[in-house]
Amino acid sequence: MATIKQVQVTFDCADPERVGRFWCEVLGYVPPKPPEGFGSWDAYTASLPAEERNTWFAASDPTGAGPRMYFQKVPEGKVAKNRLHLDVRVAAGLRGEERLAVLEAECARLLPLGAVRGRLLLADEENESCLNMQDVEGNEFCLD
Repeated sequence: MATIKQVQVTFDCADPERVGRFWCEVLGYVPPKPPEGFGSWDAYTASLPAEERNTWFAASDPTGAGPRMYFQKVPEGKVAKNRLHLDVRVAAGLRGEERLAVLEAECARLLPLGAVRGRLLLADEENESCLNMQDVEGNEFCLD
């Protein structure tokens, strides 16, 4: 049986660069270097025909620990709840008021980037508190 060495998370979206740059800010990820012969992604993009611009965006963890994220343009919009979502682990190991304070602080950081706050789910007998959020195109994620 083959051993999986890497995982890439792919988002379907209307505006790959906008969604990708949002997630770069959330996770501390970086886009790849521009293609050879171009000093910047803007220069590369300007060289493309209009219909090929902003069709994809990629982001990687600069430490190499997290999965690569790929954002691809699709014609249809989001119409239902995600079947899969990311849990952004900002408060791992924390409990009670300390955990809630970290979740709220991260939420406050993400709102100006275009995130939308959802429901705060308070801890119960089985789960710690988490905060539902949406990215700039309405994809659900949790601050956990």
